[in-house]
Amino acid sequence: MAFTIKDILTIIQIVISLLLIVVILLQAQGEGLGVLGGQGGEFFQSKRGIEKLLFRTTIVLASLFFVSSIIQLLIK
Repeated sequence: MAFTIKDILTIIQIVISLLLIVVILLQAQGEGLGVLGGQGGEFFQSKRGIEKLLFRTTIVLASLFFVSSIIQLLIK
């Protein structure tokens, strides 16, 4: 069974999208816990530790998804 480049890109996009969903849900869970601790009123809070890692991972995954979408669009 031979895979074409479009098939491989589609699989890559599915994996990236699933990872992106997980990272976004983890971020939302972290914000919800901050509200319970009384930190919900602070708008400008610096990100530290795992929050910073999740934030940067979200940016990287979103960028990879965008680039893979453009590449798939350009390939015939």
